Amino acid sequence: MASSDLYKKLPSRRESELSIEQTIAKLEEDIRRLKIEFDIYFNGGVKRPPLEARARLESQIKRLADNRKLTFAQRYQFNTLVSRYTAYRELWRRTFRSRGEDFT
Repeated sequence: MASSDLYKKLPSRRESELSIEQTIAKLEEDIRRLKIEFDIYFNGGVKRPPLEARARLESQIKRLADNRKLTFAQRYQFNTLVSRYTAYRELWRRTFRSRGEDFT
């Protein structure tokens, strides 16, 4: 295999940055969607809390947190989203506790 073939298959730095930005945008959308799902649950719309969606979101956050290719701007945006998610998670935990339920 020629060395030029090897480099053609690797994504360029710009392509990598775009995919990271898309991942961050998807993370923001997933946080918004999870908040809506918990609001529906707490208002009695569904019987089960969206714990599976929360677990998927947390694994996505952990995966992105381990990415060392984030620029400073991307890291700032990511940390802002994580802070927002953490505030929501604390709110959901307190709501569960006030209802006498377990927030596992």
